[in-house]
Amino acid sequence: MSLPSAEQAKGLWKQQVGAAKVIWGKLTEDELLQSQGHAQKLAGLIQERYAITREQADKQVADFIDKSRR
Repeated sequence: MSLPSAEQAKGLWKQQVGAAKVIWGKLTEDELLQSQGHAQKLAGLIQERYAITREQADKQVADFIDKSRR
């Protein structure tokens, strides 16, 4: 299976924003869209908004990405 192109990845992320909003309700839809699904950007937002460690935020993002691929 090949990786999606940058444009496909952006489209896939837009589809996942709703699910991400359910999990991370303190983040706005605009913030989620601006992160463009980049794990590091998303983890930074989560870390800041939820006052958790970077390790915790990275794990949450990794878990979310893993579940969204199933």
